[in-house]
Amino acid sequence: MNRKKAEIISLCLVCCMVSLAQDAPLSLDSCRALALRYNKNIYIADEEVKAARYERKAAFSNYLPKLSAEGAYLHNNKRISLLTSGQHKSLQTIGDALHEGIGNVLKEMATLLPQPGEATALLSSIDIASPLNTLGSSISEALAPDTRNIYVAAVTVRQPIFAGGRIIAYNKLTRHAENASLSQKENKIQEIIVLTEEAYWQIVSLANKRKLATALVSMLEQLHSDVEKMKDEGVATQADLLNVEVRLNEARTALLQVENGEMLARMYLCRICGLPIDYAPTLADENNEELTGCREAINVNIQCAMQNRPELKSLESLVEIFKQKTNIARAEYLPVIGLTANYMISNPSLTDGFRKRFRGMCSIGIVVNIPIWNWGEGIYKTAAAKAQTNIAKYTLADAREMIELQVHQSEQRVSESEKRLILATSNVLKAEENLRTANIGFAEGVLTSENVLEAQTAWLQAHSGKIDAQIDVILSRLYLKKALGILKP
Repeated sequence: MNRKKAEIISLCLVCCMVSLAQDAPLSLDSCRALALRYNKNIYIADEEVKAARYERKAAFSNYLPKLSAEGAYLHNNKRISLLTSGQHKSLQTIGDALHEGIGNVLKEMATLLPQPGEATALLSSIDIASPLNTLGSSISEALAPDTRNIYVAAVTVRQPIFAGGRIIAYNKLTRHAENASLSQKENKIQEIIVLTEEAYWQIVSLANKRKLATALVSMLEQLHSDVEKMKDEGVATQADLLNVEVRLNEARTALLQVENGEMLARMYLCRICGLPIDYAPTLADENNEELTGCREAINVNIQCAMQNRPELKSLESLVEIFKQKTNIARAEYLPVIGLTANYMISNPSLTDGFRKRFRGMCSIGIVVNIPIWNWGEGIYKTAAAKAQTNIAKYTLADAREMIELQVHQSEQRVSESEKRLILATSNVLKAEENLRTANIGFAEGVLTSENVLEAQTAWLQAHSGKIDAQIDVILSRLYLKKALGILKP
């Protein structure tokens, strides 16, 4: 219920933010906050962290005693008997056999003694067969208990004493696995920030290029009108007019492509930020001609990158995980000692002559399991786990080298992009002056329409190059922060 309430509240907040965003443009910080709050990859990372945390708690429970209850019912088609069928028959007729034996003794006494007397007659008259037969039958029945329906229940407590170190190793493994999941979540957060800023500045770039394309179309339309008038006056030729029309159609096609690209880029940003796909947000930097972004100083430090990069933290945790897997593989072939205690109840009773009633008893003991011979399986598994640990170490060392290279490349890209921006700014000034001169020359009849078209093309390329250079400066600084591991929400 709490999860559903949270989802409903989040949906309401999104709707409110969307309605507010329709009036106010979205800033870069707002887009980042939306992406970090509603992106599905963040939800996945949160669940992975939860799973790792619960695994760690489950591993800790192995230190504690386990309590379990068991029950069973068993039906047998025959009864268990401790005697043979002949022994049962002998017990059931023990009185008759004894009476017959005594009778034979009395007969012998009567033949030996001339006058047996009243004692012999009295002994002969006593009935000892029936009580003895009854006693023998009861003993025979007791030695053949009714075990056709057996009920058993037990409550058992098990406490490990020594498990070869596998419990300790597994707890360390799950702790490192949780740290690895946290590092992976941090890495996903940085990736989402990069994707959000890339999508944001791509929209800004396309919006400015759309304005440039619109301005170029307006200039070409004006030029088309002027050349058409000049053709009517006989100053320009049909070829000049067709050349301008071709350039105008190309400019309109480029404008259409830029508008479609801008629409798709806005949809992509909405998907990242968790906004409705069909919603076209207005960005705060769309109307800025000078795109500066965040220009704080960045201290390039390789050691800082080695300490902060989440990928390295994750790989370091992976090395520790494989080390503990080696300990677990080794512990599989060490003695295991455990303490066990239980209380068992059964019907028939095991402590009351197998009577049809429930009776119980307690027991306590120590269980020891010592592996003796396994044809080297433990050695091979331990060696395989060590090999995996070495692989993780080599991967970590390679990642450190790649990150050092990545930091230097990002630093060079920042320097290169700043130099390109200086050149692009200078080109814009020259292109604007060139276009102004071409328009004046065309108006004075000194230059042709072809010269104006070339100047307009150079103007468009210069302004487009400046936009690309400005955004490249912003993104290169972003990539440098990510390479150094200092890109924070």
